[in-house]
Amino acid sequence: MRHWTSDASLFSELMGRAAEAMRSSPYRKGSVVRLPRRGRILATGDLHDHTAHLAAILKLAELDASPRHSLVLHELIHPEWCEDGVDRSYRMLGRVAELVVEYPWQVHPILANHEIAQLRRQPITKGFGDNVTAFDAGLEWGFGDDADIAAAAVSDFIRAMPLAIRTDSGLMISHSLPSDAVMRRFDLRILERDLHDEDFDGPDGGAYLMTWGRNSSPGLLAQLATEWGVRTFVVGHTHVAGGVEFRAPNLIILNSDTEDGKVIPIELERDVEDAQTLINRACALRDHLGDQDEARA
Repeated sequence: MRHWTSDASLFSELMGRAAEAMRSSPYRKGSVVRLPRRGRILATGDLHDHTAHLAAILKLAELDASPRHSLVLHELIHPEWCEDGVDRSYRMLGRVAELVVEYPWQVHPILANHEIAQLRRQPITKGFGDNVTAFDAGLEWGFGDDADIAAAAVSDFIRAMPLAIRTDSGLMISHSLPSDAVMRRFDLRILERDLHDEDFDGPDGGAYLMTWGRNSSPGLLAQLATEWGVRTFVVGHTHVAGGVEFRAPNLIILNSDTEDGKVIPIELERDVEDAQTLINRACALRDHLGDQDEARA
């Protein structure tokens, strides 16, 4: 039986349907998804093809329990280790695309630096070699002579991703935030507009600068909160001990791809709690793995 994991036409169709669902969401405003004061969202950190942790995340998200339950996912591809230099994480993209199609207003993949690197052919590594080359090898492994068709579908899917999730309750979830050093060339209005090709390219592209940023100072975090009307930021991108960390005055960093990976369920019907309080709601993914998941983790 044909399946999208090895049939480029089916893979392309799936990715196209998911991309259109993201672009046409009634909550999409410019480069962000703006969620109203209702329901609950599960905030996550980087995933990097950790399939067992995705299974645990889906248990915690409880998407079938209510159409008001939402989920944010990011940094889906490029694991730390690949067998024979072949990165098969296109299958994680396909699985998330399936979720977007099934739950189009509930599942929100957002842009991250590794997806942008794959899109723009920018060399990047997690320690074993160039992830972009290894991902290409994975497409060739899965689709053979039709790998170019699959690659084009991946690019379309990534381009359709929003840069951030914002809520009327004062929460913002993004892969990262710009660092102090780049603020003179960073477009603060990027969240209000659609992204252009140049936004994905370094050193000055807005999406590039936002997804690569680290170590934003307390002063900059306070400035961004005022500019964007945000009380609490949740990001990934930076490894932190224990899977979750508070940084004053308003930032939470999450990891979801490590052994001690965490996620945070956040209620949206009331004003979001401050970051120092919200961090206490973090859930350890290892507590929600099944026996088979533990074997793969």
